[in-house]
Amino acid sequence: MALHTWLLYLVAALGLSLTPGPNSLLVLTHGALHGHRRTLFTVAGGAVGFVALIALSMLGIGALLKASVHALLVLKLLGGAYLIWLGIQLWRSPAIHLSSNAAVPHRARGSDMFRQGLLTAVSNPKALLFYGAFLPQFIDPARDLLTQFIVMATVFVAVEILVEYLLALLAHRIRPWLERAGKNFNRVCGGMFAAMGAALPMTH
Repeated sequence: MALHTWLLYLVAALGLSLTPGPNSLLVLTHGALHGHRRTLFTVAGGAVGFVALIALSMLGIGALLKASVHALLVLKLLGGAYLIWLGIQLWRSPAIHLSSNAAVPHRARGSDMFRQGLLTAVSNPKALLFYGAFLPQFIDPARDLLTQFIVMATVFVAVEILVEYLLALLAHRIRPWLERAGKNFNRVCGGMFAAMGAALPMTH
């Protein structure tokens, strides 16, 4: 992966990690209920799930590239359209509302929190579609796919872990803000998705 492509991917991964999703909501909830240190189990489970989804997406992308030399262009165009559609859906979605729990929560086991993070990541079929749409925008068919997979998975998961840990750390402060300004936040993220969907397929 060329340096400019890697930097673009890094910025995109950071933006996507900040976008509200099932795992970020779970991390926010666990951070508020169990504290940021124990929520690392949840974050780790989600990270394993993300690696599995990226691997499945890359396997499918690799198979298509072997079948047709024009497959990458088709994937980029279809992926771009899907990202635009996701952006519109996120723009129209309501603000996030997390129910507060005044009671002192029981001390959840780390294995249970890890499993919840893992299952939340892998049980969302939209995530697999998303990676299938997002990753081809940065693939160079002239370079080794396995190396690109390792770079993409490492960068994305590292960014995701950092962002989710910060969410857990600031859970009590972020929750009221998301409920108050969440609609505008969704519009910013939705606009970012749509912009990426329109621009990335045209990059080389």
